[in-house]
Amino acid sequence: MEAVVNLALVFFAYSFLGWCIEVTLKYIQYHRFINRGFFTGPWLPIYGSGATLITLAMSALSGVDASYGTTFAVSFFLCGTVEYLTSWFMEKRFHARWWDYSQKPMNLHGRVWIGNLVLFGLGGVLIVKGINPVLYGLIGGITLRVRECVAGFLLAVFAADYVATHFVMKLVKTGVETSQADSTEQISREIRMLLSDRSIFYRRFADAYPEVIYRTERIARRMEAIKAESERLRREAEQRLDAVNQKLEQGREKLEQGREQLAATLEPSGSIRNTILQRQDELIGLLYDETTATDDMKRLKRDIDREKDRLRARPGRGFGR
Repeated sequence: MEAVVNLALVFFAYSFLGWCIEVTLKYIQYHRFINRGFFTGPWLPIYGSGATLITLAMSALSGVDASYGTTFAVSFFLCGTVEYLTSWFMEKRFHARWWDYSQKPMNLHGRVWIGNLVLFGLGGVLIVKGINPVLYGLIGGITLRVRECVAGFLLAVFAADYVATHFVMKLVKTGVETSQADSTEQISREIRMLLSDRSIFYRRFADAYPEVIYRTERIARRMEAIKAESERLRREAEQRLDAVNQKLEQGREKLEQGREQLAATLEPSGSIRNTILQRQDELIGLLYDETTATDDMKRLKRDIDREKDRLRARPGRGFGR
């Protein structure tokens, strides 16, 4: 019984500490006090749950391995699991995502990301090695009867807070389900206006999560339709781009062929004649042998040489004209 009472006090202590951390961070971000959390009271159960699970896990491992590395790893995975499951449950239950890490590196479905997991691991080490010894020392200095009374009182207030929060969340869920808006931004505005017309408890919830992302089945279908339409447009654009590239390639081939034809058309006849004569000279050089040539071959060779000399003697040397 004493262990249960102590764990309850540990839960509330870390829930309060987590609330203080969140309030401080939001004050730095928005420069005003924001009462964070689903509950009206100064506690964030997700922090208390994580710290309590770490305390229980390391207490079970104390006789096996309670090193810093083990504490970090246990905290890393335990708190990551708690955050992921809490995000999943709250989204399924109330059609809203209260935090989204989709834009963060190394995230898992936008529910957890590596930066927070590392902080969870370091926080677990701080809890087990630094805060818990002091906290348990303070708790141990109080009589069991007083501890039971304090824990019972906190549990009663916590339960009452939960009931009040349940009605707020029910209103939020009803507003999301009945909204005809087609975007999360429009639903957020509707929910904020709905809550602002209620009591301070409802307005507090609207201020606590200014970046909440509301989701409905209709919006999910709309997002899927937009995604499908975007994919269709992308494929059409790729097909059109391929067709344009193909036409450009065909145009380049035709242009190259036309350039070759034009070059052949514009080449001077004299240049072609010179090429032919040069090839003839090369052929004669390969086939004619003075020692074995007949008289007719020698006479023909002399006639060709004589005509070539006459051609070279003309103005412009005859070749290339």
